[in-house]
Amino acid sequence: MTPSAIVAFLDQHVVGQDEAKKIIAVAVYSHYKKIGRARDEGVGLAKSNILIIGPTGTGKTLLCETLARALEVPFVTADATSLAQTEFVNDEIDAILQRLLEKAGGDATRARRGIVFIDEVDKLKAVSGQAGGASGESVQHALLKIMEGAPVRLRHGQYIETGDILFICGGAFVGLRSILAKSQAFGFISAGGGEDQRILERLNARVKPTDLFEFGLIPEFAGRLPIIAGFRELGRDMLVRIMTEPRHALYRQFREILRDEGVELAVADEAFGQIADLAIEYQVGARSLRGIFEEMLTPVLYRVPDDKRIARVSIDSLFEAPRYFDAQGNPLAVA
Repeated sequence: MTPSAIVAFLDQHVVGQDEAKKIIAVAVYSHYKKIGRARDEGVGLAKSNILIIGPTGTGKTLLCETLARALEVPFVTADATSLAQTEFVNDEIDAILQRLLEKAGGDATRARRGIVFIDEVDKLKAVSGQAGGASGESVQHALLKIMEGAPVRLRHGQYIETGDILFICGGAFVGLRSILAKSQAFGFISAGGGEDQRILERLNARVKPTDLFEFGLIPEFAGRLPIIAGFRELGRDMLVRIMTEPRHALYRQFREILRDEGVELAVADEAFGQIADLAIEYQVGARSLRGIFEEMLTPVLYRVPDDKRIARVSIDSLFEAPRYFDAQGNPLAVA
């Protein structure tokens, strides 16, 4: 798939984050082109793993899952925090690769073209004088070998070569913004406005390896993640779009569920806005949307299966009872 085709597929499932999508799409396209050239020409080309930086609940994992679906490659996720909490880090890393092989149906060649997403890598930062800092640093060291490429022997004696596996790491990196503010190295360059100014702003916004070092990633680990994509915090409008626009959006899912009961569901813009406001208050991004949305629909889903008169349900506000109508449009009394 070309980068534009990858972005077009992602747009059907992941709302916003347009710049990050382009960066990741180009990186993925280049990655698989490198694999093809290396095999055809017998040359070793450096692998470019990806680091995604963004607040929790902004869609980092969803984007990676969707990406793997688009490319039809095996995909597994791992939690860096869990890796840091175990005494047997290498065994846990082997288990990740074992799951990738299982996702590939036991086909080691197909598994080698897979994607591994490691979340919360920011929790692995090495902080001197703090408990757990050494364990985080040791996990970074343990990940180096497989991220760069090495044959790994799995529990059944089978080997998997990790040189072609694309590793994508993600994290919120709380506090990185203040480091960036201090390290904007291009502020002394004058720009004449227009395109020049945009290029300067892009250079200033870019996360540099030295910023990651100061944050707590060891240089060798940061060096294995040369491609960096930033995810923006989700605002009210974006959260509303997440509930309504994607192919598998919450609103579409529940409209289908009620359509199976012969009932039309209509939710007003005001209600979506109120759900988004609550989600922002909870500070976990889009992760809280489903819980709030399902809670709003609980009385509807409780009543509809037992009341065959209902043909339409209207929800005007999160803080008002749903309104029910029969097939002729007549209002039905609240049960």
